[in-house]
Amino acid sequence: METKSLKPLAVTFVIGGIWDTIAGFLYVFVIGTGRAIDNPPMDPFYAIFLGSFFFCFAYLQILSSFNIRRYSFNVGCLIFGRLFYVLILYYFIFFVKGFPATFWFTGVIDGFLATLNIVFAFNGGLGMRDLFLPVKTDFN
Repeated sequence: METKSLKPLAVTFVIGGIWDTIAGFLYVFVIGTGRAIDNPPMDPFYAIFLGSFFFCFAYLQILSSFNIRRYSFNVGCLIFGRLFYVLILYYFIFFVKGFPATFWFTGVIDGFLATLNIVFAFNGGLGMRDLFLPVKTDFN
């Protein structure tokens, strides 16, 4: 049985990791400690806290891409997380009075990355179970 290539998914996952690294630097040094962006207002602690999570997501994506089939569950987690972020972001932009549209472009990028992850995962032969339920491995 021939397996389909997951290289496009792995490359997209690395790009997502690079994007999250950029976001981590922005949150830690521009929004958190630098305070160059303060709309919406955010306490520096929370910005730095969020930045640390972005660095974790970046690390997870970049290293998972080296064995993407084995770590396909990570792909599913990131798909879910990115889509949740996009939905929440645009809900606030459109329906919460006074919420600034400062980060509208991040929703576009994250939505695009989530879409590419979905398309490349299914084209590479991964199914819903592969993406959203971890595979039990017997270590005996």
